Amino acid sequence: MARQMSSARRSRKKFVRWLLEEDRRGKTAEKAGAYSKETTHRKHPWWQVMCLTGVDYFSTLGYQPGIAALAAGALSPFATLILVLLTLFGALPIYRRVADISPHGEGSIAMLEHLLSWWQGKLLVLCLLGFVATDFIITITLSAADATAHVVENPLVPKALHGHEIGITLALVTLLGAVFLKGFREAIGIAVFLVGTYLLLNLIAIGVSAHQIISHPSVITDWQTTLFANHGNPLVMLGVSAILFPKLALGLSGFETGVAVMPLVQGKSSDTEERPQGRIYNTHKLLTTAAVIMSFFLITSSLVTTLLIPAQEFQAGGRANGRALAYLAHLYLGEGFGTIYDLSTISILWFAGASAMAGLLNIVPRYLPRYGMAPNWARATRPLVLVYTAIAFVVTILFRASVEAQGGAYATGVLVLMTSAAFAVTLAAHRHHSRRGTWTFGVITLVFVYTTITNIIERPEGIRIAAFFIGTIIVTSLVSRVWRSTELRFDHIEIDETAHRFITEEEASQGTIRLIANRRNEGDEQEYFMKEKEVREDNHIPETDSVLFLEIQVSDASEFVDNIRVQGVQVGKYRILQAQGAAVPNTIAAILFYLRDQTGKIPHAYFGWVEGNPIQYLLRFMLFGEGDIAVVTREVLRRAEKNPERRPAIHVGG
Repeated sequence: MARQMSSARRSRKKFVRWLLEEDRRGKTAEKAGAYSKETTHRKHPWWQVMCLTGVDYFSTLGYQPGIAALAAGALSPFATLILVLLTLFGALPIYRRVADISPHGEGSIAMLEHLLSWWQGKLLVLCLLGFVATDFIITITLSAADATAHVVENPLVPKALHGHEIGITLALVTLLGAVFLKGFREAIGIAVFLVGTYLLLNLIAIGVSAHQIISHPSVITDWQTTLFANHGNPLVMLGVSAILFPKLALGLSGFETGVAVMPLVQGKSSDTEERPQGRIYNTHKLLTTAAVIMSFFLITSSLVTTLLIPAQEFQAGGRANGRALAYLAHLYLGEGFGTIYDLSTISILWFAGASAMAGLLNIVPRYLPRYGMAPNWARATRPLVLVYTAIAFVVTILFRASVEAQGGAYATGVLVLMTSAAFAVTLAAHRHHSRRGTWTFGVITLVFVYTTITNIIERPEGIRIAAFFIGTIIVTSLVSRVWRSTELRFDHIEIDETAHRFITEEEASQGTIRLIANRRNEGDEQEYFMKEKEVREDNHIPETDSVLFLEIQVSDASEFVDNIRVQGVQVGKYRILQAQGAAVPNTIAAILFYLRDQTGKIPHAYFGWVEGNPIQYLLRFMLFGEGDIAVVTREVLRRAEKNPERRPAIHVGG
């Protein structure tokens, strides 16, 4: 029995090590530093990373022409042209600028993080992360559901699969999660193959369709007749197209992911962590190339599908509904090519969630663990993959693998993130006193605001789903923050020369280092005289034993971790260690451990009793980093040091 239990423990430890091991990064999540902001990823050429983001962006060709035809009818090419102009002259310049300012994958969220200080800034980030989750999680579930729809609608697939859409979608989501459990390199390799094959097949299908149009020019005449019969003149057509194009907003997806996965982009050997110029330049190429390729396919696919497919085929139940290019591939290139095209579409739609998964794996660990709003294991890839896969399961079941039911949430997430990015870039231009940039990006921001509001009005279910994600993230984040509040919570301690001298003098003069915790008021000799007198009397400290005062100033209580800076100050004969930190008890505990490790002696800290409602002090600790300092300090010490004999001593009197 004992041998079996030992074997089970070894198996559990081996599984945990595998789970926390990062994807060939050379260091595990635990070794990366408990509170470090950066994670190190294996780098790849920009065009390979473009394929990873492109599985989402380019896969929209599977359904975008059909959505455009349903939304705009004969005006579909004009509405698509407006979308392309917004892509090339709106989204692309915005996200190239985001890549310049935020080259470590934080995206526009990092640019907006510092707009508001204290807890308001953290709440803003949590709300934006809610929209990120909406965009990326729904990308995973919607793409898998759409791949399932292409599977069951293929004429060669047995009818027995109809009615099993949820099961097929869950299987596809599971397979996607399994790829990421294996590693990023495998995911990128699959993405390169799928994107290359899919774009080539689309080029063939669109080329053959264009040849049909040239061979039968009457379809152009019929289209023109329909346009003028329904809309009268070109100005009206453009006006109606401008009103309708927000319904095509799914064609804008992919930009936020493009900057989120910047840490995967290979730069130059001369790059520095502060300014990775090569990575920024290559990300510009990634974004521009993807936008140009997609713009070409959006325009051409919209033209050929609008001119060659009867309007009724786009409707629900029609053979081109949700698969317009697949319809043309079967029609003009035969069932053999059509089936190959279907398989390619199904594959890229299934793997479209890969770009979203990669984005989540890069963005979330940069914020929530650093805020104390997620466990430290959330910095590792594999546990997060399991969490996101489980969430995707729940979403798929709740929406019954329906593409239509999830479309509004997807578009809302995409547009809100683009609007926030445009606003962030506009604000950055204003701060740098660029009048031209402020006006240019401001106009783009207004266009995105209009598009977002229109989409929310048309499909209000999207904002409701986003609100659910935001609420869930806020609640779970606050619970995690409370749970982790008694960690040490610091990156490193900096001691100035005077403080170091005080500590050295104490170490040399006596066997015990004694610190009196003091909340400074006047900061004069009288204050320190009265405080020392009170502490010595309450704790029977001999007059022959010298003491140091310890004063902590809270820098920003909403931050979970901080660099602790200690400076020595002398007021008359009294020596004071003054420090800044995110929370008073945690900072005191960190300094006590530092003193123990530097001197080899157990330090003693002296506190006074506090009076009042314990709940009030708990809230003060959570919100302002103070509260019942003695009690919380002891709990932080107890959690960090399991051996009582090596634990700094806490004394409370009064």
